Amino acid sequence: MTAMIAGALMGGLRAVADYVALHVLTCLLPAFLLAGALVTFVSREAIVARLGTAASKTRSFTTAAGASFFVAACSCTVIPVSSGLYYGGAGVGTAFIVLWVAPAANLLSLIYTGSVLGPAMVWARVLTALLMAFVVGWTMTLVFQQEEAARTPPASSSSGGRVLAAPDAVLLGLLLASLLAPNYLVRSGPYLHKVAVWAASTVVVGAFALWQKSRADLRRWMEETWWFVRIVFPLLLAGVFIVGVIGVLLPREWIETYLGGRGLRASFLATLLASISYFATMTEAPFVHTLLGLGMGKGPALALLLTGPGLSLPNWLAIARVFGARKAVVYVSTIVVLGTLAGWVGGGFLL
Repeated sequence: MTAMIAGALMGGLRAVADYVALHVLTCLLPAFLLAGALVTFVSREAIVARLGTAASKTRSFTTAAGASFFVAACSCTVIPVSSGLYYGGAGVGTAFIVLWVAPAANLLSLIYTGSVLGPAMVWARVLTALLMAFVVGWTMTLVFQQEEAARTPPASSSSGGRVLAAPDAVLLGLLLASLLAPNYLVRSGPYLHKVAVWAASTVVVGAFALWQKSRADLRRWMEETWWFVRIVFPLLLAGVFIVGVIGVLLPREWIETYLGGRGLRASFLATLLASISYFATMTEAPFVHTLLGLGMGKGPALALLLTGPGLSLPNWLAIARVFGARKAVVYVSTIVVLGTLAGWVGGGFLL
């Protein structure tokens, strides 16, 4: 018993060490800086007009889903970006669409999924992720419509005014590039190659910010960024530790026995397992490929491909802290139900 506990604790510590070593610099730090910049430099009126509660749901949901395909982020990295939009004035449905689509179906992970698992799995992943995104958007909007009504500013406050100054647009573009470049440009080889890309892009961001922004602007940006770091980062580490412990204790035989076939139960168990595990973007495809070789069904494999990168225990905790526990419960429950149905239907009709 003592040896098992020690092994589980070591598994948790190894998971935290790997996460800090491989994700903080090249993923989380750019995401936090981008979130802080969204709140600081993007006009609240611009966000409200295009993505806010009063905006057309068809337009705002489609914009959020389409843009999220180009954000290569894991379930934890995307939280600062999504919450930055939300606190900048975006509607709750729009913010949670970004929270879902970016890790579940970003372009980089789709390309890699195709190379590992074939085009049929890619199309199934795209279609189900988009359908789930719109259901999530409408669910969050309807459940929290009273709260959203209170967040909607008077009509006069969202008309006119500066939308986004050119230097701010360039700065946001550079920050987005610093978030995406390490994963898009370096797909194999030593992790230091990603660090080098991140460092070069960060130097460009810093130089441009010092050139264009006043000390007061930079101070406000760092204060907003620190707010996200302080609220989100400790819970991410705690969640990663717990996932590492679970990974050690979970028997491999359980996976082989209960995740085979195309049944509803297998898809539910795959969704449940994936929703508490942590997958960095693109790591889900080789993991699913391995499980398929062990007898996992294609339906449960699709469910894991969707919910593995889109949800995780650290993601649950951070969402509850940033958006509130009720929103976290509604969102996670919705994804678990939809992921189960997607795996069941996809395994029976799409794959």
